[in-house]
Amino acid sequence: MNLKIVTGLIALFMFAGLATAQDTTKTTHKKTRTLTGCLQKGEDANEYNFTAKDGGTWEIKSDSVKLDEHVGHTVKITGVVANATAHGMKEDTKEEMKEHGMDTHAERGHMTVTNLSMVSDTCQK
Repeated sequence: MNLKIVTGLIALFMFAGLATAQDTTKTTHKKTRTLTGCLQKGEDANEYNFTAKDGGTWEIKSDSVKLDEHVGHTVKITGVVANATAHGMKEDTKEEMKEHGMDTHAERGHMTVTNLSMVSDTCQK
């Protein structure tokens, strides 16, 4: 009888562990992100600058999406963040500084865009 109770408790703890092991990754630490903002031409060929609505700036590129057609537009992009974990930690530090009244600057990230949809044919502030 004791063996059944112990086995049942072990199974219960294992199930509880699996149930709590859901994707609790913060948005700022996710490898794939979706952002809305303004697309501008970058300094190098096939490189573009993107300013998100939250003020963050990104250097973006794409092998599959024609970004040049949307320069000067407000767009919604989805892409893969380079070094997502490190970038997320920088964003967390920026948020912590902001909470304590310290001046922060917008963090620059790098992203490879996999999808784009136009929101507006102008970049509105």
